[in-house]
Amino acid sequence: MKMTSTAFLEGEKIPSKFTCEGENINPELHISEVPSGAKTLVLILDDPDVPEFVRKDKMYDHWVVFNIPATITHIPENSQPPGIAGKNTNGGLSYIGPCPPDREHRYFFKLYALDEELNLPEGASKTEVEMAMQGYIISQAQLMGRYEKHKRN
Repeated sequence: MKMTSTAFLEGEKIPSKFTCEGENINPELHISEVPSGAKTLVLILDDPDVPEFVRKDKMYDHWVVFNIPATITHIPENSQPPGIAGKNTNGGLSYIGPCPPDREHRYFFKLYALDEELNLPEGASKTEVEMAMQGYIISQAQLMGRYEKHKRN
């Protein structure tokens, strides 16, 4: 399974359009090679580089969507994929763009193919989604982008 974006390549900088310094919208994502046994997809975007003074767990969840139809091959820019929205760290149910407080951070777009739907309500946390999908993951893909806020004088 693969996930790519027209906005940036693996390991490259995420354009500011998709961050708190721009339009704060999601980049376009393309999904391919989903296994035939997949029933649903899970999409998670998180930042593991958060300084401890901001969050004790050093993690920020930017986007959580589960029970996405396995037939989805394209998530357009500035859109919420069909499925059930999970809760981001801000408590919202949609994409929130990169906005690192201190330095360049890594942002991981993670895609999981599951052979089962998750029995979770809208607003489930990333932790709840990760726990529920254990034993049902048949494939996964990842796209990592980097971002650092522009320096202001």
